[in-house]
Amino acid sequence: MTGISETAGLTGLEQMRAIASGDAPPPPVAVLLGFAIDRVDEGNVVFSMDPRDEHTNPLGTVHGGIVTTLLDSAMGCAVHTTLPPGVMYTTLELKVNFLRPTFGGGPRLLAEGTVLHRGGTAVLAEATILEEGTGRKVAHATSTCLVLQPR
Repeated sequence: MTGISETAGLTGLEQMRAIASGDAPPPPVAVLLGFAIDRVDEGNVVFSMDPRDEHTNPLGTVHGGIVTTLLDSAMGCAVHTTLPPGVMYTTLELKVNFLRPTFGGGPRLLAEGTVLHRGGTAVLAEATILEEGTGRKVAHATSTCLVLQPR
């Protein structure tokens, strides 16, 4: 189950809060990659992830695709919290800056996604990943999401 049927009819904020509290199951990608939602407010979401050896590339660093997925998830879910029931979104554009490597077994990663501007059809968001404990920035991203009205 992906939680879609359990949260039908809820606002995006209510859906994200249900997932964060465990009242609705997380999406399969979050389970696969070990993402958790630590905090949810309107226009702001904090994800966490413990980097595992399974997340690393041949160089031993966490693969950029995993880091990008964490950023995209934090930004997308921040956008999701602003949506009324039945309205969807999709990432239209994504820009990532990798600032330092992170390693399997390294510090827990915290990704904070924030909505910067909410228009009728497009939403601008950003996210930053920090290492828990050290506060060192790992990556930063911006994204434009397209709002999709129900058909």
